[in-house]
Amino acid sequence: MAPLQDGWEIVAVADGAGSAKYSRQGSNIATGFITECFNDAETLEALNSSVIAYYTGVPADTAVEQNNTDTLTNDNKLKHKSAIINILYKEVRNLHAQLIDFSRQEEINLKDLNTTLIFALCKKFDSGYVVLTFGVGDCPINILYEEGRKVTLLNTLDIGEFGGGTRFITMPEIFSDSNMGNRFSINRFEGFSKLFLMTDGIYDPKFVTENKLEDIDTWRNFLNDLNGENEDGVKVDFEKDTDIEKQLLQWLDFWSKGNHDDRTLAIIY
Repeated sequence: MAPLQDGWEIVAVADGAGSAKYSRQGSNIATGFITECFNDAETLEALNSSVIAYYTGVPADTAVEQNNTDTLTNDNKLKHKSAIINILYKEVRNLHAQLIDFSRQEEINLKDLNTTLIFALCKKFDSGYVVLTFGVGDCPINILYEEGRKVTLLNTLDIGEFGGGTRFITMPEIFSDSNMGNRFSINRFEGFSKLFLMTDGIYDPKFVTENKLEDIDTWRNFLNDLNGENEDGVKVDFEKDTDIEKQLLQWLDFWSKGNHDDRTLAIIY
């Protein structure tokens, strides 16, 4: 999680495959590269312009942001949407090339670096909070809004029977898939309470099934769990926010029979 230039924030989470020999290195490269590559003035300027144009129909240098998008034609929105996705896609593709280069330098197989990857770029505009996301693998990105009354899953999970559907950023075939564009999402919210990115080490024991990721009652239970309603009595205090990193680390140490995957939880609140 890192602040970028011009009011943007980025959160990236990766989960190395347990069967891959150097997956921890793969996930480290993935999160580090993505966080750093967007910390670039030219890239963020292009992103700003495309986001404003997407929601107003007018380029950023000639318009004041509006909340009314009725004047946009479908063709214009599609053009600006493509521009946003292309900016994100370029950096994801560059990451893949970086992983290939690393595997060649270290003389290892690319699949030895297998890792999932999710990330979210967020910025507050006059018209609301814009959240741009990308995901490959089985890690969810969720946002709670309208004072915690609504929840939305912002990415599509690669889930298959016995984990066979899991995909990794190291896989060349995801870039030739005709559905690659669906891995990116563009959303705007008037406000939100929390944005969550988590690995399956949390998702599996706490939500169990994918459909629960958009069930508000399950999320209320999850928030209660974070608030100390758990066997260990560990509370993550988002209001005082004085020792939250230590509290989160303690909370992440929960016991769940049969669930022993690595756990990463990132929250913007």
